[in-house]
This record gives sequence, C-alpha cells and structure tokens, in this order.
Amino acid sequence: MDLLCAESLSPQTKFIRERRIERLHVGKTYVNYQCTLRSMAQDGHEWQAVLKACHKRCAERTLEVLEQNGSIFIKLGQHLSSMNYLLPEEWTKTFVPLQDHCPVSSYDSIAAMVLKDTGSPLDEHFDHFAKTPIGAASLAQVHLATMKATGQTVAVKLQHPALEEWVPLDLFLTRTTFSIVKFFFPEYDLEWLSNEMESSLPLELDFALEGNNALHTKEYFYKMHDSPLVVPDVIWGMKRILVMENVSGHRTDDLRYLDSNGIDRDEVSAALARIFNEMIFGDTPLHCDPHGGNIAIRKNNDRRKPNFDIILYDHGLYRDIPKQLRRDYAKLWLAVIDADEIGMRKYAYDVAGITDDQFPLFASAITGRDYINATNSVVSKRLDQEKEEISGAMGEGMLQEVIPWWTSVDEEYHG
Repeated sequence: MDLLCAESLSPQTKFIRERRIERLHVGKTYVNYQCTLRSMAQDGHEWQAVLKACHKRCAERTLEVLEQNGSIFIKLGQHLSSMNYLLPEEWTKTFVPLQDHCPVSSYDSIAAMVLKDTGSPLDEHFDHFAKTPIGAASLAQVHLATMKATGQTVAVKLQHPALEEWVPLDLFLTRTTFSIVKFFFPEYDLEWLSNEMESSLPLELDFALEGNNALHTKEYFYKMHDSPLVVPDVIWGMKRILVMENVSGHRTDDLRYLDSNGIDRDEVSAALARIFNEMIFGDTPLHCDPHGGNIAIRKNNDRRKPNFDIILYDHGLYRDIPKQLRRDYAKLWLAVIDADEIGMRKYAYDVAGITDDQFPLFASAITGRDYINATNSVVSKRLDQEKEEISGAMGEGMLQEVIPWWTSVDEEYHG
C-alpha cells in the first residue's frame, strides 16, 4: 500500500481492506497449488516445469499483495527473499525488489512527527532538509540534511509515522495469514516467522536502541585494524528518529562497479565472510538483517588490500548469542570440514536438537551436498548429478520435512 494514500485511511478501513485481500489471495494460492499437485503424474522435467511455473505465479501475486498492504508486510517479504535455504527460488527471487523499493511517507507527515517527538520543527535542527528521501525501507526512510550547529551533511532516518498506529493490526493480520496457510497446507507451518516478527519488530522500531547497537559494532570492529567494515557514526537518536553520518556506497552485487574500480569479487566475498564470522563466533552481538539493501561497498584508495570498504546499515535487530552456543556451532562446522560424522551428530543435537533420524536431511540442508558427500568430503567437487539431485529434492518433500525444524527451534528460543 502506498503510504501517501494509506495515511488517510482509518484503522478500521485498513483492517477490512487487508482482510479481504488476505483471504482472496490465500484462496487463490491454495487453488493454484491444488490444481498443480493433481498433475504430479507427469514425468521428470515436465513436472518440475509445471511446479516452477506455479511457484512463480503464486510468488508474483503475493508480491502484489505485500506491496499493496505495505507497512510490515514489506518487512515480511524481505525476510522471505533471504530464505533461499528454505523456499523455492521462484519465491525468493521474486521478493528481491522489496529490499530496495518500498513505500514512501509524505514530507508533511514526517515534519509533523519530528515536531511531535522533539518539540521543535525541522528547521530548528537542520539548515537544509531534503524533502525527497534518498532511500525508503519497510519501516523507515532516509533523508539527507545539513546540521544547523555544525554544517555537517547527515543522513536522517525517520520511521514511517503511520507505523505507530498500524503495527499491532498488521502483526495480527500476519499471524492470521500464516494460520490460514497452515490450515490449507499443514505441511507448510510458517507460524514461527510471525512469532519471530512479533518479538523482533519492537526492537527494530526503537531507533535509540539501533543507535546504541551501531556504536557498539563500530567500536568493536575499530579495534580490528585490518577490517574493512565501516559503520556510520551516530550523531543523535530518539525512538523514531536517528541522525547519522552520511556514508554512501554501491550494492555488493553491482558487478559493473566492482570491475570498473578494480575490486576483486573473491576478496569482497571473503571480507563479508570474515565480518559475519566474527559476529557469529566472536564476542559481539550478531547483525540479524544483512540483506542486500543493508550492505554497501565503496572504493578505498587509502588502503591497498583490501582496496574497498564494506558499509553496514540498519542496526535495529541484533542477537547476543550465548557463548556456549557459539562454541558448539563452531565445533559443528569443524566437524563438517573434518568429515567427522560422530562430531556432526553430537553438535547438530547440541545446537538445534537434531535427532539421529533427522540428521541425514539436516546434513544435506546445511551443506548443500548429498548425505554421502556431506559426511565424507564436503570440500570435494560437486558433480552435475549431485546438483540435480539436491535441487530436485526441494520439489519432492525436502521442504516439507525441513519447515517443522524452524517451528521447534522458534518454540525453544521463545520458551
């Protein structure tokens, strides 16, 4: 839903509108998949083509619904776009545009929110404030401005004003949608995702907390002199307003920019791995929303290797992983690398409660290899036949078997 139009809707009107859209869409999706599943008698590649076409149709219709409803439904689509380890690629690729193209709140509503929250109009904080945002996301948009006191150019992150009123309603609708999906497709239980959103959204909507997270991460990586990570400095922040240093860059998948600036793709990949491995296995909280819209790259001519900076945005959602879990997770991957099946089974249970019966599928899911290679030589070259078998498994029941694990992990995490 376009926020410029949605701001004039009452909560009651929005609720009725979204419930109608929700029920109609889930019903159409159900009929589409039921008709497709009846054609399973077709052989091999023909059946795969029919299933992929169904995935694509349903994903495109779902994208339209998410865009129409806006608000946290955009955030939901962003979550789904990054779940390529779980969902068919027709779904995840269709939702990728939601990472960069989101609704925009009107300038008047933004100005009114700043006055309400700070007690002062925009022109008392900034000499210049760009009316058009340089970027918009599901929960906020960013405007360039010039600080009144210092003349510094800053990026001002402002929460969509309507969220304060809509979020409780939208969370209810999200929860209801997944309950309906579970009713029609019991094997696809995604209620854990709505539970996750209910616990994480209050954190993401607190920009003062986001500012503290950003400063903590900036300080932690500053001590690692060889790290290319850049976290924009925080000038000041409140619950719905965050003023930051303006640091811009290009998407990490902008291959033309990388190549034209002599930036090695493998080095970028390795740098990203080191940064997030440090968050996973080190002694600092983990950034939990690193999709393509929250990571940028820029050339750094002052450093020879690597000759670039990695810029990390949106620090609203972090998790502080218990030290024992970090250690067990590290030991799990060491066991995978060493082809130590006994160790893999032990730490799979310690980390995720994976039983011996579930382990073969779990081993394939986390390595992308068939069970024999996953437990004997995960570093061996993957042949075309193995790739086809793993890809085909997603359409033959692997997805249905994996989804309940996320449900049980969510229940264990939230108690």
